[in-house]
Amino acid sequence: MKSTLTPAEQTNQAHWDEVAPIHIEAYEEVALLKAGGIALDEIELHEVGDVTGKTLLHLQCHIGTDTLSWARQGAIVTGVDFSAASIAAARQLAQETGLDATFIEAGVYDLPNVLEGQFDIVYTSRGVLCWLRDLDEWARIIAHFLKPGGLFYIMESHPMWNTFEETESGELKPLYSYFHTAEPVRWEADGDYADDTYTHEVASYEWTWSLSDILNALLKAGLRLESFNEYDRLFFKLFPGMMPCIERWYHYPQYGGKLPWIFTLTARKQ
Repeated sequence: MKSTLTPAEQTNQAHWDEVAPIHIEAYEEVALLKAGGIALDEIELHEVGDVTGKTLLHLQCHIGTDTLSWARQGAIVTGVDFSAASIAAARQLAQETGLDATFIEAGVYDLPNVLEGQFDIVYTSRGVLCWLRDLDEWARIIAHFLKPGGLFYIMESHPMWNTFEETESGELKPLYSYFHTAEPVRWEADGDYADDTYTHEVASYEWTWSLSDILNALLKAGLRLESFNEYDRLFFKLFPGMMPCIERWYHYPQYGGKLPWIFTLTARKQ
């Protein structure tokens, strides 16, 4: 099947192919899985609930740490990513941990052409929306793959933080627009978020989406919103001034308990 990736998405695909081998070594979640643990947070476990025996489709799964964590929780999992290197790493990790999972190399928008069936849960999490060029189509694909009564779940960084940069004085200053534009922002090669000793060779492109964009896309796709929550911690160190708060999470001490850093959302197919 011919890929429908745009030039910007092809650059992103090369970017993720580049960093997958870095992340399989740098992610703490890989070591957790190999030691018999899971990479999921208590928030996700509580909000998704018992997955024993349920089919779960994980969109934009990268190297599969969350996918395999859901498998360890008893789900029947399928992980999808457009990066061949990421899927290869996920399959190797599944083999090393002895966890049963299906991994498919495909872009989100191509998925209906390569995957059949419907799932009890469609899941996506942590740093995924900025790589999507069409949120309405993304939501329609989620609805397509959900069984009637099926659950969609996302945990993601709060989109308001796409507008900020940290100044030399340690303050946060809004520099970028909160609102969506059709053209993505190009980010030149920089240090990796998981391994600060590694500098990317390939640039990347990101799209900005507001909360209203996200909610309206899901509603237009016919999903019924069940919950929307916000939390004052983040799953990676977005700004230099952020500090660890609990295991694998960060916060800004001076803004503790004052600002939302992530949101979670559940929605259900009618």
